[in-house]
Amino acid sequence: MANTKNYIIATLGSHTALQILKGAKDEGFRTLCICEKGKSEPYKSYGVADEIMEVEKFSADSFFKLENELIKKNAIVIPHGSFISYIGPEEVKKIKVMHYGDKGILEWESDRTKERTWLLDAGLKMPKIFKSPEEIDRPVIIKFHGAKGGFGYFIANNAKEFHERIKRYKDHEGYVIQEYIVGVPIYTHYFYSNLADELEIMSFDKRYESNADSIGRIAAKDQLDVGLETSYTITGNIPLVVRESLLPQLFEMGKNVVEKSKKLVNKGLYGPFCLESILDPKLSFYTFEISARIVAGTNPYTNGSPYTWLKYNEPMSTGRRIAREIKNAIEVGRLKDILG
Repeated sequence: MANTKNYIIATLGSHTALQILKGAKDEGFRTLCICEKGKSEPYKSYGVADEIMEVEKFSADSFFKLENELIKKNAIVIPHGSFISYIGPEEVKKIKVMHYGDKGILEWESDRTKERTWLLDAGLKMPKIFKSPEEIDRPVIIKFHGAKGGFGYFIANNAKEFHERIKRYKDHEGYVIQEYIVGVPIYTHYFYSNLADELEIMSFDKRYESNADSIGRIAAKDQLDVGLETSYTITGNIPLVVRESLLPQLFEMGKNVVEKSKKLVNKGLYGPFCLESILDPKLSFYTFEISARIVAGTNPYTNGSPYTWLKYNEPMSTGRRIAREIKNAIEVGRLKDILG
């Protein structure tokens, strides 16, 4: 049996921390949550954190000031979207405390050019990318680099609209001009175990984006009268069950992405990841992004999804699945294989 009490599972108090910490406790681990001052109440209220460490503000500097203490506690840090956003993929590479997942793959996730190369090489269909605004000949969505939760994304129909709207984003760190595919957004939550060499589909979601998903409540005339522009900041996640006939295609997509990742970085992609796609009317998937770690779309499934019930027949969130993998690695003496 794994002596889980010798380790502590730690993460930043944001994004998917509740299910990560709850899942860790369910698997017998002690837990630690790093919170910004004044924002620890949810983790106290839900009883998921055995210990809370507070910082003034999430940043690489604040994390590294705590790192030696985390090492002394034998902590294993679980990255999530906020973790990557606040610390940055380059700084993550410098982390010395135990870290779940290959750090190198985050560089391929955070750079949209590298990300596109990876996904196309894996055989996935992707929306067209325009090299310059002057090439725009159809509706496009402009996406900024990094895990920003959709903040700042905007639609343009031509070069003039692009140049007018980009003025508002002077501090951006690069962007991509991507064809806007009309269809149903489907976010597939995978888990790849490099211990068992097995890919699982954990769950699905679609995002509730402000104000893109509420703008339909306003008449088109009123939208024009007030000059309302669509924004895509993610505010929540909606559970989704897909047509069963689509599952073989989704498994194949996930397996191809994992296999290709093994040629990109040392250990490849493993653990939780998400392919963010649009399903068009012809039932073709166009993947526009990959998140190479746990995504917030797994949050509706703290007690498991229809898919995890099929496989485990017990409550199994993605957060708990991470903890189960770590426990399994400890039991068989392969912890180093899952640390990045």
